[in-house]
Amino acid sequence: MLDLKKIRADFPLLSTEVYGKPLVYLDNGATAQKPRRVIDKVNELHTTLNANVHRGAHYLSERCTEEYEAARETVRAYIGAASRREVVFTAGATAAINNVAYSFGERYIGAGDNVVITEMEHHADIVPWQLVCGRRGAELRVVPFDDRGELLYERFGDLVDDRTRIVGVTQASNVLGTMPDLRRIIALAHSRDVPVLVDGCQGIVHGGVDVGALDCDFYAFSGHKLYGPTGIGVLYGKERWLDEMPPFMGGGDMVATVTFEKTTYAELPLKFEAGTANFIGAIGLAEAIRYLEGLDARDVAQHERLLLDYATERLQAIDGVRIYGAAPHKCSIVSFTAEGTHPLDVGMILDKQGIAVRTGTHCAEPVMVHYGLTAMCRASFALYNTADEVDALVAGLERALRMLR
Repeated sequence: MLDLKKIRADFPLLSTEVYGKPLVYLDNGATAQKPRRVIDKVNELHTTLNANVHRGAHYLSERCTEEYEAARETVRAYIGAASRREVVFTAGATAAINNVAYSFGERYIGAGDNVVITEMEHHADIVPWQLVCGRRGAELRVVPFDDRGELLYERFGDLVDDRTRIVGVTQASNVLGTMPDLRRIIALAHSRDVPVLVDGCQGIVHGGVDVGALDCDFYAFSGHKLYGPTGIGVLYGKERWLDEMPPFMGGGDMVATVTFEKTTYAELPLKFEAGTANFIGAIGLAEAIRYLEGLDARDVAQHERLLLDYATERLQAIDGVRIYGAAPHKCSIVSFTAEGTHPLDVGMILDKQGIAVRTGTHCAEPVMVHYGLTAMCRASFALYNTADEVDALVAGLERALRMLR
């Protein structure tokens, strides 16, 4: 089992007090806290090694370039990509998905084509496809889920046809916690020569990924949910697709030659890394990955599962509380409402007790529409959370309900 006392000591912010109460941080689905070694690494880079990568012939630039490209190799190995050419650093998962929607869309999507996504997607895997479909004259098709939060897999067979150009699907819903059967979805799509993009923001944190074994065509995730810095993300893409896709943005670092008559592009992955790279973010992300690699992934998964089961059991025992998302395979996210209250009011009262949860649509408004709601509360658990914090959440919620009812 995890040594939670030692792990919690690795995360300085967890010792914070809020309104004179010990912080109970349960908003990890939005952003996770950073271990001290990531904070120290970022500070070290700012104070001893801050220079632009790929462009300088001086010591600092060369050293920073070495660390930046070593970070790419760390990410490659962590996600199981075949080559560093398939690992593109971006500003985050949203930037990564927009990159694919624009670049892939420009090359492959035309009038009369369609894109298939699911009803449980984050806005970042909805809006980019709406934009490209509107621009190219294509149709956006949506695979629904049932009230338990499970995808209706048979609908993929109905919606994916010979005019489908790409499928977008989450690895884990940031509201319901549902972890779809990606292998089944990818196998179906590939049987019709359709590539698949996976939004891995929650999934890479709760269970990880091997993109080679999964055989997805694109995979996107953010560093700040994986205990790394903000402003950094990763786009994995199979080399065959990245080779054929036009670049998303133009500027420095993504060019080979520039004349007023013609520009040629840099080799992968730099072709998709226009401008000054967030080299400090990328190196910090690699440090976060190394921290995670020092833990037993099975112990982490078991711990998060125990937290999920315990929180579900305790919250369900409160009169009038409804939990959304009861798929058999889900990650440690619990979204709920309490009869006769508004989630924002509940969240504000919890906050005054030092308990941080998320309230609102969670950037997944179609999920709210599915249940006829405008908002939910969400508690999302990380490897450093404890059963005592679940108890604090339950006690805080009971107090909030007494006040509001």
